[in-house]
Amino acid sequence: MNAGALVVGEALIDIVRSSDLLSDSTEFPGGSPMNVAIGLGRLGRSVRLLSRIGSDARGDRIGAHLAASGVEVVAGSVVAGPTSTADATVDDAGVAHYTFDLTWSLPEDVAPAPALVVHTGSIAVTLEPGGTDVVDLVRRLRATTSVTYDPNPRPALIADADAARARIREMVALADVVKSSDEDLRWLDPDRDDVAIAREWLTLGPALVVVTRGGAGAVAVTANHTVEIPAPAVTVADTVGAGDAFMSGLIDALWERGLLGAHRRDALNGIDDADLTALLRYASATAALTVERPGADPPRRADRDHAVDRFFGARR
Repeated sequence: MNAGALVVGEALIDIVRSSDLLSDSTEFPGGSPMNVAIGLGRLGRSVRLLSRIGSDARGDRIGAHLAASGVEVVAGSVVAGPTSTADATVDDAGVAHYTFDLTWSLPEDVAPAPALVVHTGSIAVTLEPGGTDVVDLVRRLRATTSVTYDPNPRPALIADADAARARIREMVALADVVKSSDEDLRWLDPDRDDVAIAREWLTLGPALVVVTRGGAGAVAVTANHTVEIPAPAVTVADTVGAGDAFMSGLIDALWERGLLGAHRRDALNGIDDADLTALLRYASATAALTVERPGADPPRRADRDHAVDRFFGARR
């Protein structure tokens, strides 16, 4: 079996500008799943991206960005037409707010090589015509592959909120590991707190649900344990790609502990609180370094490992 990761989802260009709209905009390659692929590649993992990338100058820039981080693009991902974009307006607190010009679909008759883990999320799951194909692909792959998922809904692209919420629950049920921000959970289920939602999601199928809370830290929930850690103290440049960096750091930490692959589901279900704490620390350090930098710019492994020591003390 190929020991690498397969990431399925959108790759686009973030056009980032400040909230005063007077300063010049800056373009960065982005898209939540692509950011996760970049993060894994920079952490030294073998990773492939199945996406939809336009055959234009922006698409060429995305291709170069992926190659520079060691990410392989799955055949059929580059198509005729423009590359999708996301206008990201960054407010005074460094938080990005998005509007999109995006088309999403998967290549026809795609049959990716086997992988140790498949990750997807965000627009790729809820926007048609590609969303249904992504769910069907994950359903086929999960017999031999771990599934990780970040719902990361984009309300600006969701015409039917109830249908999107149903689709997200469908994907949660297919996943082994789910990561979501508290902000996204408030949109999905505004009447319950984040840990209650995480515990309810566990009953659908995942072994682990992690909730990120921005500056308030993160919490990991399993059937037997609930572990919380504080957020590292950093100077925020912006939050673009922070959640995706957390996701790549989480996958990497699971990988390091031999907890990925369908054959390791029993071990993942038995994870203890010490390992949960370590997972959160590695993921949080990966995200913390990213928010210190403009745009979605996740760290390399050496920088991340050093940051774990800096933020949390000796690594384990």
